[in-house]
Amino acid sequence: MPLDGITAIGIDEIARSKGHKYITLVYQIAGTHKRLLWVAENRTEESLRGFFDWLNPTRSKIIEFVCSDMWKPYLKVINEKASQAVQVLDRFHIMTHFSKAIDEVRASEARALAERNQGHVMKHSRWLVLKRPEYLTDKQSCKLKDLMKMNLKTIKAYLLKEQFKKSQR
Repeated sequence: MPLDGITAIGIDEIARSKGHKYITLVYQIAGTHKRLLWVAENRTEESLRGFFDWLNPTRSKIIEFVCSDMWKPYLKVINEKASQAVQVLDRFHIMTHFSKAIDEVRASEARALAERNQGHVMKHSRWLVLKRPEYLTDKQSCKLKDLMKMNLKTIKAYLLKEQFKKSQR
């Protein structure tokens, strides 16, 4: 199949084995043309640059969309080789960042409440704000509803995450 007309690509990596040994993958993801285009050893700027060198600068300049995770070396190469493309960050990695941020806010707020002898408010709250709502037990749902009545930074962060998820549907 020819390489002309590739307008959307997806970039990802997979682990070759346990540890940090990766393979870089690049896919064509536009319309009915979905195919693996490139496989390279490692997860480096060089492994991704190899794809763009293989594709060539003329073809690289017609890429309109690039979907990738937020790994800085990949983003750097995309900015160098396909700066005209809209970068679409994959939802999984965005949600991972949301979860880490919410957990940091929750832990900080729990410590502050504990210093004021109100630690019971946030006790057993971690999974309430990290789990998907449909997976909460009845007991967890009730506790979350109680927390939502309070003016907590944790709940504000949780609601931002949920709003983002709804906007992606």
